[in-house]
Amino acid sequence: MRPLRNPVIQGILAWTLAQWMRFCFATIRWTREGEAEVEAIWAHGGGVIPIFWHSRLALAPASWPLDRATPSKALISLSPDGQFIARAMGRIGFPAVRGSSANKDKAQAAKGGSQALRDGLRQLKVGGLAVTPDGPRGPANMMGEGVPLMAKLSGAPVVFLGLSCRPAIRLGSWDRALVPLPFGRGAIVYETATYPEDAEPADVARDWAARLTAVEARADAITGLERA
Repeated sequence: MRPLRNPVIQGILAWTLAQWMRFCFATIRWTREGEAEVEAIWAHGGGVIPIFWHSRLALAPASWPLDRATPSKALISLSPDGQFIARAMGRIGFPAVRGSSANKDKAQAAKGGSQALRDGLRQLKVGGLAVTPDGPRGPANMMGEGVPLMAKLSGAPVVFLGLSCRPAIRLGSWDRALVPLPFGRGAIVYETATYPEDAEPADVARDWAARLTAVEARADAITGLERA
């Protein structure tokens, strides 16, 4: 049995990861750019879609302060690994909306993805929904039409999150995931957008992917982290 399929081990690891993230976030020296844009969205209330590449998942909660940001949930896959991430994120204030388009069984995948879209649109009527457009299995830094479609149907603004820290551990996973280390330098770069009128989702996805990569590259430039 894989460790993450054992509920007891999964719970212990999720608690440990949540505590580690809190410790790192508290000791990292953060630089923030573009915060005024997202502060205006938070003050307005309503739905919002924060997005970031999957490799920066462990940094994402630092960008969304619970004391003033729009209350948000995270779209997380139905896999056992996703369950582990959902438990860890839930411990630091981000409940999950479960769903994934990546599954060996295409019928089950479609059902899960459709349910996630419905649940996501329901969440966007009252708050935020954080999404990794290249998750849960990649290809890395590639965006499909899901986020643009959700933005179009909901009318919610999108917040691009460029996230970086140094020093950090870079895992050998498909996304080269970044794990923060304490007492370093961190950067959060915010940029906002709304769905362009009469645009095609595929065109929006290409544009938004480029913009998301750009804000991440800017965050890496601030911290001095070498791009993967």
